[in-house]
Amino acid sequence: MTMKGLFKGWMERYFSDEEAVVLLIVLVLGFAAVICLGRMLAPFFTALVLAFLLEGVVAWLERRGLPRLLSVLVVFLIFMGALLALALVIMPLVWNQMVELVQEAPRMFASGQALLDALQSRYPTLITPDQIEQWIATAGREATQLGQRALTLSLASLGNLLGVIVYLVLVPILVFFLLKDRERLTLFLLSLLPKKRTLMTRIWHEMDDQIANYIRGKAIEILIVGVVAFITFWMFGLPYSTLLALIVGLSVLVPYIGAAVATLPVAAVAGFHFGIGDQLAYVLLAYAVIQALDGNVLVPILFSEAVNLHPVSIILAVLFFGGIWGFWGVFFAIPLATLLKALVYAWPRGVRDPGVRSPPAEQ
Repeated sequence: MTMKGLFKGWMERYFSDEEAVVLLIVLVLGFAAVICLGRMLAPFFTALVLAFLLEGVVAWLERRGLPRLLSVLVVFLIFMGALLALALVIMPLVWNQMVELVQEAPRMFASGQALLDALQSRYPTLITPDQIEQWIATAGREATQLGQRALTLSLASLGNLLGVIVYLVLVPILVFFLLKDRERLTLFLLSLLPKKRTLMTRIWHEMDDQIANYIRGKAIEILIVGVVAFITFWMFGLPYSTLLALIVGLSVLVPYIGAAVATLPVAAVAGFHFGIGDQLAYVLLAYAVIQALDGNVLVPILFSEAVNLHPVSIILAVLFFGGIWGFWGVFFAIPLATLLKALVYAWPRGVRDPGVRSPPAEQ
């Protein structure tokens, strides 16, 4: 069979249905809009994520008998209180600990050099003075580059102050109206789509609950892991407990990779503070227990209804979507991978091959 015949057969199989062509156009336009206008529409996307996060609480209050508007007002006031607490209490504390950590860096560097000298004297055949000098020079260059990046970031953040103010004003307003007028906005979007949308409706119903549950579950996971990590580090007397707990909490956004990356600052701070000994081993053991409970207990409970994906698929999705959209790509990597999987199984096929399972029929 010629290449033209193969292509024609492929097109007839996957795009013989008019709705499949419409869905493909909608997906292409949606991805193109996000890629081209993502930075411009970032406040809207942020508000959309927060509205998804809060919609479950609003629906829960509605099931308890409260009117929609009153439920939205209650949830919005709680959201604004949490946002103010984050801006006025937690973020200044994290910033102060970051400043203290930068100021403490020279002493940590000197302690690391002393530790290397002790290891060289204890194991002279394994660690040579030339290796120590090379490691110290490399660490010095990395520390200098890190300082330059931090300075560049701080100067750039001054220029982004107006953007932060825009976020603080626009995002809460958008969240309120997205919650208040959810039904009206949904009907408006549906009016823009073709009347025949059986396939799109099936995929939307399959993904709507999963994406909403994923966002709420991930927010709860960040909160629980961060709080437990803070309490653990604080009980051990580890410095910069708030900063380290924030790093550990946010690390759950990136499956598998985040936990490994967050281990480095925890081990470094504990090693410099306690030295090589039993206390360091206890801290690392407690941290390992937190990660194990998160992966084997908390995640199955929070995401029990999520579609199972192979770890390789998750890592590839994180790398691909994170490279395209940065933070939001990492955050939505699993829902987007689940969406692709749902599309593969639900996509209409003009010709059925033996053994290929057809998508479930609508009730």
